[in-house]
Amino acid sequence: MKPPFRADQVGSLLRPKELSEARRKFKEGKLEATALKEIEDRSIREAIRKQESVGLESITDGEFRRDWWHLDFMAQLDGVTSVANPGPKFGGTGEQPPIPSVTGKVACSKPIMVNDFNYLKQNTGQTAKFTMPSPAMLHLRGGRSSISKEVYPDLDAFWVDTSAAWARAIRHLADAGCTYLQLDDVSFSYLCDPKIQDTCRNNGDDPAQLPRTYADAVTNALKNRPAGMTVTMHTCRGNFKSSWVASGGYESVAEAMFSSDVDAFFLEFDSERAGGFEPLRHLPKGKKVVLGLVTSKSPALEDKEFIKKKINEASKYVPLENLCLSPQCGFSSTHHGNSLTADEQWRKLERIVEIAREVWR
Repeated sequence: MKPPFRADQVGSLLRPKELSEARRKFKEGKLEATALKEIEDRSIREAIRKQESVGLESITDGEFRRDWWHLDFMAQLDGVTSVANPGPKFGGTGEQPPIPSVTGKVACSKPIMVNDFNYLKQNTGQTAKFTMPSPAMLHLRGGRSSISKEVYPDLDAFWVDTSAAWARAIRHLADAGCTYLQLDDVSFSYLCDPKIQDTCRNNGDDPAQLPRTYADAVTNALKNRPAGMTVTMHTCRGNFKSSWVASGGYESVAEAMFSSDVDAFFLEFDSERAGGFEPLRHLPKGKKVVLGLVTSKSPALEDKEFIKKKINEASKYVPLENLCLSPQCGFSSTHHGNSLTADEQWRKLERIVEIAREVWR
């Protein structure tokens, strides 16, 4: 079976204590880069073996070499820097992730994270899955106000350059042998929330137009992808130390989101904040949906029969053969991790594999 698989995952995993400690020491100047890499390598190998042992067919590096799911990638693009987040804020935590700011022409003048992918691919016999933020992530949080008007007086030029930069980064990964790529894109689910829409207006953007703009940017970035590469999109309502940002069902963004030229959509459905399955009726024929019904935010293990019931409800809108199952997000979108233990994380992934085998035989 081509990806996405019946039992799949979003990508990030809880950082082992040894790795977190090593990264802290490295930032403090108390550990050499070579020593940090040795610990990263060892931690990734162990995570790969664990993923394989629970029955996953898509294997990631847990994003162990990153601090942030998105910024570590975008900071390596030409013309991009990081600044403090003006809002909206994650609830329940004082610390807030920074956001990207465009201060120069956006481009991808060198391969980004290709060495990370190569190490993953070399150490698994299963399908190596790699994740990167989508083009929308360069715009969503700061909007027009975070993009230099001197460099980009016309936003159309910004989107042309941004899609081209992503296309080049994707080509570098494809040339390295990547056949399963996931674009992480919280923009569509965020834009379901009225308070996010207000923030967009304050940033100088029209929230009603943004879903189509973002979908077009993804499609343009994928125009020249190789035929053998599966590309999926993941969206959720925020995942930072088990907290979230947005609420609201997908209805208002579904048609635009599903127009993105990806093969499948990983969609958050682990709480009432995500709304019902009705928007899935807009899914184009032949596309797949990976139902994010298992939460990565809390330790409670989902009941198998409850999840099967939810899958059955979703199958009223999308044929069962076009559905898959996953967590609603990664377990550690940032280096901080979520409020559960490694054992609880692995048990949830095992539960996903168990349910998938029973539902799809």
